[in-house]
Amino acid sequence: MAEPEQVFGTGGIAAIDRPRALTRFVMKIVQGAERLNLNCAIHGNPPVYDNAIFPWAADIEKAYPDIRAELDHVLKRKDELPNFHDISTDVNTISTDNRWKTFFLVGFGKPSANNIAQCPRTWKALQKIPGLKTVMFSVFDPVKHLRAHRGPYNGVLRLHLGLIVPEPRDKIAIRVVLFVEFVKLTRFPANAANWLLFNLAIFTPFIQEGMENHKAWEKKFYAEAEKLRNAKQETP
Repeated sequence: MAEPEQVFGTGGIAAIDRPRALTRFVMKIVQGAERLNLNCAIHGNPPVYDNAIFPWAADIEKAYPDIRAELDHVLKRKDELPNFHDISTDVNTISTDNRWKTFFLVGFGKPSANNIAQCPRTWKALQKIPGLKTVMFSVFDPVKHLRAHRGPYNGVLRLHLGLIVPEPRDKIAIRVVLFVEFVKLTRFPANAANWLLFNLAIFTPFIQEGMENHKAWEKKFYAEAEKLRNAKQETP
């Protein structure tokens, strides 16, 4: 039996409401690019791709012990990590509680030098992935549930590397993963449209807002860490 292919739009899942006229105009352009991506995908559009398509995938899996160790270090301050919707306000459509934490190494195509410094071996392993756009530890608390949704743009593919997966594994979906987005391989003209959108997206209000939100969280997070270090040094 042939494997099902992705389609434009997702049945039963409403699009995010975007009231601003400029934003709606941009989304029309994005929708046009998404149709090109479906028609020009080099490896087709299966819901889940065979790992063999990506020769670097096995190396990422081999790096699991190092990645898991660095995640464990990050989780020592789990309660201080930002909720996803505090960084990307669009996430409010699917999550508004405090049960979905994130730790970005790359967000909106921009690396976080401070966070990368906490996870150097993870970052080194990910350099094998071409077209890297987003890297984060995605942390779900127990019983956290997201309603059905789709990603904001089909010009990227998403890698999930499970790092903490509780039992029974056949009864759960995602709990704690390394979440990676990278550019989807497409033929012309989709590849040209993707290149243009990725380079222009950084100037949109939505991306600018997300970058500012993350920058504000980072400043507070590392200031607190510095305060703790100084307090330990002053303790007789």
